[in-house]
Order: sequence, then structure tokens, then C-alpha cells
Amino acid sequence: MSDSAHSAETLLSVEDLKVHFETDEGIVKAVDGVSFEVKRGEMLGIVGESGSGKSVANLTILGLTRASNATISGRIMFEGRDLTELGGEELQRIRGNEIAMIFQDPLSSLHPFFKVGDQLIEAIQVHRDVSKEEARKHATDLLGLVGIPDAKRRIGEYPHEFSGGMRQRVMIAMALANDPKLLIADEPTTALDVTTQAQILRLIERLREELGMAMIIVTHDLGVVAEVSDRVMVMYAGEAVESGTLDQIFYDPQHPYAWGLLGSLTRIDRPRTARLAQIAGQPPSLIRPPKGCHFRDRCPHAFEKCTEHPDLEARGGEAGHTDRCWIDPERKRELRVVSTGEIGLEAPEEVTS
Repeated sequence: MSDSAHSAETLLSVEDLKVHFETDEGIVKAVDGVSFEVKRGEMLGIVGESGSGKSVANLTILGLTRASNATISGRIMFEGRDLTELGGEELQRIRGNEIAMIFQDPLSSLHPFFKVGDQLIEAIQVHRDVSKEEARKHATDLLGLVGIPDAKRRIGEYPHEFSGGMRQRVMIAMALANDPKLLIADEPTTALDVTTQAQILRLIERLREELGMAMIIVTHDLGVVAEVSDRVMVMYAGEAVESGTLDQIFYDPQHPYAWGLLGSLTRIDRPRTARLAQIAGQPPSLIRPPKGCHFRDRCPHAFEKCTEHPDLEARGGEAGHTDRCWIDPERKRELRVVSTGEIGLEAPEEVTS
């Protein structure tokens, strides 16, 4: 099989995933019918504000919502296996081995009482039948791979002896310990300063190219998505509201929520004379979402049809570009410039033609 054919294979397919939590107040529909795919070697960015369901969806892929009071339905197909049907031991063999995750807070993810090297060695030996000496050498190599200098010495230090950026590099090394086919990064740069964020994003992109992994990056920051993603899924109130290539989402966005996110970005390529746009209101209750379009109460362009719930369909974009909005595609082009600020986002000819 050629490399191009191999790269086009679907590695992960999430189909109509629903994750509902029972509470005293009612059923929280944290994820409510989300579908997406990740191909081998591809980077999918999932973006949305807090409470949109993006992290819950990815924790469910790894089976990490099973122990809670969650009701889970839909399919999560990974290399032909439905992860929702696997037992605990089978899923444990996949978790950390074939699918790994980088969590957003490395300080709470690393045990403070154990040396970094011992934690890396344990992560390796859980899935590989190797001696402690072999695991230590591999752990040292991993620290070097993620850019930690003097790895032989630092492997014997504790997490608190590392800076925030270096701890995040340790977490990336731990996730890479068993050469996963899919790496999920949940808000990997949230707690870091801007300079360190840029370094971590460059590291993630370099590792993906060198190791050929597929990746999902979960974030609320469109700037992060723009740096590393091939395709983007925008989530709002437990649903995907738009999905497409990076260029489609940034230069030809179809959903008013995506317009709001883009309008809030600071532009440095052109002068701005107006204030940054902002999305009015608050995200809806996931127990009692609005009837019809979940974004209806915050959308300045809502009309009568929006009381009906729209499906995620290709309404105005190119092939592979879907959105969940009733506004006519031609009308969207007029409204979008206003919503994303006075300078708008001009679409390249290859995207709109």
C-alpha cells in the first residue's frame, strides 16, 4: 500500500456519540449526537468554549467517563473495534498504548511523590515486557525527544523541580512512551505563558510529522487550532455546529457561533479601528437547552425557522464542509463580515470558487 493510500485511511470514527449524566437537577446532555473522523497522520482540532462537550467526548473515547453516572450511546470505532463494547481489561490495553492523552494540567497529572523517571518507566512497563534498565533508557530518550536538556540527570528529579512548560513536555513524553497511533491533547497549552505555548505547539507539530501519529487537539483557542490542525470541528452546547478543513473554517465559516469566535481574534496583519467582537449572553443549560438551534438565544441573526433543530449538513460550504444553521448561504456571506468585525476574513479564491 502506498503512503498516500495509507494516510487516507480512517483511524478513528465516532458515530452519533451521546454522553448524558444523571443529576438531581435532571439529565445533563454533555455530548448529544456528535460524529467525527480522524485519519491516520491527521490533526483534528476540536474547538469550543467551556461546557461545549469537547473534553467529555474525548475522555469517553478512552473510557474515562464509564466510572461516573454517565449513559453512553453511539459507536467509537478504532481500527475496526467498537471501543464502547470492549471490557475494562481490553480497553486498558488500548489506553496509553494505542491511544494516549495529554491532560491540560500536568502538575495534577504527575504524582508529586515519585520521580519523573519512575513514572515514565511505569508507563512503559505497563504495556511492554522490558526490563527496568531498558525502560529507563527509553524514558531518557523520550525526555530528549521532547526537548528536555540533560535528560539523564533530570529523569531523577521530581515534578515540582520542573517548570510548567517542562512538566508539559514530560506529559507529552509519557503519552509517547508506547508509540500510540492516536494522541489526544486536551488543552495542552492553557496554563502556559505565550512563549511556552508557542514552543509546545511547535513540539507537538514536529512530533506528529516525525512519528506519523494522528492527533486530536482540544482547545477553546482558535489561535492554537490555526497553528497545527488540518481539519476543525466547532462544538457548542454538546453538539458539533460546524466542521471542515482549516481553510474552510477560517476563511469561509458558515455558522454564526464560528463567526463570533473568529470575530474575537486579535488581527495583526491589518489595522483595526473597532473593538473586538464578542458573543452576547451565556451558554445554555445542558439540562434544558433552547428548543431548536442551541445557539438561537445568543444569535443576532435568529429567525422563526431557528425554533426547529437543524441537522449538521453541507448547506453553504464546499464538499466536506458542514454546518448546523438555517440561514441561507448567500445571506450568510453578507452577515459574516459584520459578525467577524469590520475587516472580516477574506476568503482565498481557492476556498470560495
